[in-house]
Amino acid sequence: MAEERKRRRPTQIDIARRAGVSQATVSQVINGVSGDYQIAPATRQRVLDAVRELGYVANPVARSLKSGRNQMLGLYTFEAVFPTDHRDFYHPFLQGVEAEAAERGYDLVLFTSAGAARERGLFAGGANRLKVADGCVLLGRHLRRAELARLAEEDFPFVFIGRREIEGARISYVAADYATATSRIVAELAKLGHRRIRYLKVPGDAEPTRDRLSGFRRGLKEAGLEPVGTEAGLEPVGTEAGLEPVGKGAGLEAVGKKAGLEAVGVHLVAEPGELRPGLVRTWLDDGVTAFVVEPTEDDRAAAALCAAAEEAGAAVPADCSVAVLGDPPSYCSPPRDWMRFAIPREQMGRDAVDLLIGLLNTPDAEARTLLVPCAFLRGATAGPVPGAERRS
Repeated sequence: MAEERKRRRPTQIDIARRAGVSQATVSQVINGVSGDYQIAPATRQRVLDAVRELGYVANPVARSLKSGRNQMLGLYTFEAVFPTDHRDFYHPFLQGVEAEAAERGYDLVLFTSAGAARERGLFAGGANRLKVADGCVLLGRHLRRAELARLAEEDFPFVFIGRREIEGARISYVAADYATATSRIVAELAKLGHRRIRYLKVPGDAEPTRDRLSGFRRGLKEAGLEPVGTEAGLEPVGTEAGLEPVGKGAGLEAVGKKAGLEAVGVHLVAEPGELRPGLVRTWLDDGVTAFVVEPTEDDRAAAALCAAAEEAGAAVPADCSVAVLGDPPSYCSPPRDWMRFAIPREQMGRDAVDLLIGLLNTPDAEARTLLVPCAFLRGATAGPVPGAERRS
């Protein structure tokens, strides 16, 4: 019995007895609130001494009942992210979230809710378990949009890492500015003299893909190039504009002679193995001199493209240039110093926490969004078009 009492967590009553004051006085000192009278400095010090001697720690549940907040933020991922290390795609996001939460005085709670089929869901068992926390940071590729819409309807504060559009709801997010970064890649290739650029696109229509494609089109327009045709969402242009088809490769678009434009195309790549030497040779023979590659979790498509080009007799970057629309993880082999842009993952994690705390401090705030700039990296896989003058 004596050992059980020794292990018992000290309470404010214990502190009051040790300090020789009332429990109300202890509460005022611990919670930093003023009562009807000023507490004498000597009395306050006796209470603080008793707190230290007894090892008292405030009950976070009781405190949250009073304030409605418990200084805890949730972290929810739609797919498993552990175990992880420095090479993992998610690791910098997690670092940023943890660092910012710690600096702002919040604890983190990791949610891994799963249903009977072991599939992750925000409402496992029908209940929103995220409400244990004050608010939540969410991330992941394979999300359930209907659940995000339901979460938004509940008016629960959350911020998604990555741009997400949910039908019938506006959600807060922090996203990399893929559109501007992709436009910059196209501009840099244009400066090197490239006029025929092929875009290797992953299947699907997720927001990052749409943003990159939007940036690709913007970059072409700003560089004096114009995509035509109907493939991959590109706008059609009629023959009355002086267009004619060019090239024999799958997906090559048309060229506007009056404007001095050259062909720019989009090709869907479901598997890197599709990028065979014969196909790449066809593109090169049709005048394509540069490729931009949309990445997935790795750089396999870009690596397969380079291998196929070199097998077809074209060296990278001497004969053709390659740029990656993102930064593949460091474990990709063989490593290449791609022309690319770096996704600010750690900063996005920090910004997500900052945005979430802002929502918590402004309960009636509308959904907030933030685009974070990406850093352009010149790399070593892009060079001038052989024989072409470099544009300023």
